[in-house]
Amino acid sequence: MVGSNIWAITAAVFGIGFIYIKYFRAQYCRSKAKLTGKTVIVTGGNAGIGKTTAIDLARRGARVILACRNPLKAGPAVKEIRERSGSQNVVFRQLDMASPDSIRSFAKRFLEEESRLDVLINNAGIADGIPGVTVEGHDLIMWVNHYGPFLLTHLLLNKLKESAPSRIITVSSSMHSAVKNQDEFFYIRQKNAEPGTRTVKIYGQTKTANILFMRELAKRLEGTGVTTCSLHPGYVQTNALQSGMENAGSAFTRWKLQASIVVLWPFLMPPEAGAQTTIYCAVDESVPSLSGRYFTGCQVAKESNLARDDAFAKNFMNTV
Repeated sequence: MVGSNIWAITAAVFGIGFIYIKYFRAQYCRSKAKLTGKTVIVTGGNAGIGKTTAIDLARRGARVILACRNPLKAGPAVKEIRERSGSQNVVFRQLDMASPDSIRSFAKRFLEEESRLDVLINNAGIADGIPGVTVEGHDLIMWVNHYGPFLLTHLLLNKLKESAPSRIITVSSSMHSAVKNQDEFFYIRQKNAEPGTRTVKIYGQTKTANILFMRELAKRLEGTGVTTCSLHPGYVQTNALQSGMENAGSAFTRWKLQASIVVLWPFLMPPEAGAQTTIYCAVDESVPSLSGRYFTGCQVAKESNLARDDAFAKNFMNTV
């Protein structure tokens, strides 16, 4: 009897802890701000936290442009977002963040068709489990996670200035802290870096680059009315692990990723919780006074020492 009671208490404690971690630890955006008449771009908005973000912003009255690579996935996503938000002002525009030509084509069309841009959300990204290079021979992860958003932001920057007050939001990750110093940051960019070093740390490097970019850009945009910020969404149930498994180079790597999904999935936040910090950065009235900062849990957070090095951020941006 005593033993069964202990097991029952243990199960109850575990269950309460699980519910707390998954649902209540995440902070929710409390802002009631409306976005009527505003235009928002969400890259990678056809799934996960991107889609959840798009639904929320469409409910607030924004014109939402889903910038996605795959039309077959984007079509159903647009339909779902329209139905769940009650807004028909949601459209798809093709954008492949691994292709400079696609990014330039998207920006050109946007500038020809749209009169304003109030919020640019650089949400699209890929996980460290996905190997490969772009058509131009660049590291796929680095291009999709940083160089692509960097190029897109600069192509749309004048429209953001014209539409001010406006915001640029880049989804980073707490994994940026995996990169400890400048030497390591630049070393893992090299093609001859050891594979075991590159797989995890190059993802952390891309996420460090996101923070450095937003931090330095905020300084360069002072007085323009354009706010920048980066964020960690939390550990969220997205398709990143599945994508990594599908693209893994070996059966052993696929097995490891599959095991990770089975073990970790129940403890990850649902997309509705994971999208809250992105939404907060897009709408909360306090954010413009915190331009360049890094957020998580709908509040300002502390970056790694490297990611908040202003001199390094300036030098890095000048070399991109």
